Amino acid sequence: MKRREFIKTAGLGAVTAAISGCEANLSGSNKTAPTKGKKISFERKIPLRHKVDVFVAGGGPAGAAASIAAAAQGAKVYLAEGHSCFGGMGTAGRVPNFMRFGDGVNFLADGVGRKIYNRLKKSGKLYRDGIHGAVSIDAEVLKRVYDELITEAKVDFTFHTHLIAVEKKGSEVEYAICAAKSGIFAVKARTFVDATGNGDLCAWAGAPYEKGDKDGNLMPGTHCSLWADIDWQKVYQARKNGQNHYKVLVKAIEDGVFTYPDRHLPGISQVGEHLGGGNVGHTFGVDGTDEKSLTKALVWGRKLTKEYETFYKQYLQGYENMTLAATGELLGIRETRRITGDYVMNLDDFKRRAVFDDEIGRYNYPVDIHPMRPDKKSFEQFTKEWTTLRYEKGESYGIPFRSLKPKGLDNVLVAGRCISSDRYVQSSIRVMPGCFITGQAAGIAAAITAEKNTKTRSLDIKQLQNRLKTIGAFLPNV
Repeated sequence: MKRREFIKTAGLGAVTAAISGCEANLSGSNKTAPTKGKKISFERKIPLRHKVDVFVAGGGPAGAAASIAAAAQGAKVYLAEGHSCFGGMGTAGRVPNFMRFGDGVNFLADGVGRKIYNRLKKSGKLYRDGIHGAVSIDAEVLKRVYDELITEAKVDFTFHTHLIAVEKKGSEVEYAICAAKSGIFAVKARTFVDATGNGDLCAWAGAPYEKGDKDGNLMPGTHCSLWADIDWQKVYQARKNGQNHYKVLVKAIEDGVFTYPDRHLPGISQVGEHLGGGNVGHTFGVDGTDEKSLTKALVWGRKLTKEYETFYKQYLQGYENMTLAATGELLGIRETRRITGDYVMNLDDFKRRAVFDDEIGRYNYPVDIHPMRPDKKSFEQFTKEWTTLRYEKGESYGIPFRSLKPKGLDNVLVAGRCISSDRYVQSSIRVMPGCFITGQAAGIAAAITAEKNTKTRSLDIKQLQNRLKTIGAFLPNV
């Protein structure tokens, strides 16, 4: 292979940027101490292992949808996933619920999202109707559903494969640099889709982004968990009899059960006959782009399960014999970077139920910015937003294609929780059905740009919308 076909300085600039760019850690401080000591030059000749139409970084809900949709358009796709399975938060992270797929009338996450929903429904593991509300997740079933759909789509993929850097020429990314068990290698693609959740590919390629609130504060994470031996019939009967979890939680806080007085309790959801998925306890101050912060949060999250075990066993009916079966292999992260695109979706768009000419989907989950501190004032702010910034049945907001196009990059699209938006819209669109919507749009758009040999900003939006409608996407205004 000629020298120009090898990639130099693999990852050094990106690694330096990642270290210097950390803006918070688990203890809540705004800056991470700079690395001391000398900097080194790191240079290697590495193989160009894949040459494809579309490269997708990350196999969570957005990346899975992007890969399936792109391959269905005839594109040659390579998907790199850093963990041991697809699905991200819903599988390795053990988040126990999909949020709503629909608005009570329409199936908004149609297309790839419906395929996933139907496979889960066929398995008999759905406990609620996703058109009207949340859907419980059996993580092991969901892993297999992703495996089947991505394999059937003939997507080339590998697990345990991490994006570590990018090489860029002008406004286009030329190569994605990946690290796997076999070593470091390069991927050349016509179009790149950033589905990392943290906007890593875009940020390392130089796209602008925002992170957290005006002071850099980020939503807390949660180390989700799986619990066995729950008597769900007793739980549901206690609720019918008026057992109020919030009032009981406050009593436990007053009794000193918890280290921090965290009043926000999403709770434990039924995911099996006697199994419960726990979305309980917050890791305040965690920064999902800082491995030191993530490490502290994981250690704290595992410790925190003991406090919630005490609470559920001693204060609530039906949980007396419950046993911890597992904690998530990944920490549940709600927010890191928000890549700045050609359009930044905002709270006004949410309030006015926005319609866009370049709409690629619609969604309707409420504004859900978790309290950033374990105090009563923060919880009251959350409660106010959660109860007022929400929709009635049949209402939704549009998602413009411009929000998937990072500024300064002509062959990169972003999908998932880090698309271009303010914090309010990010807290709505970040959930898994929302990621299916933006992921499939990014995948089809990437396939079209490769097919037409054009840039993302030259793409015919009507063609994209028509192809989205062909796979079932909900586009009532097109």
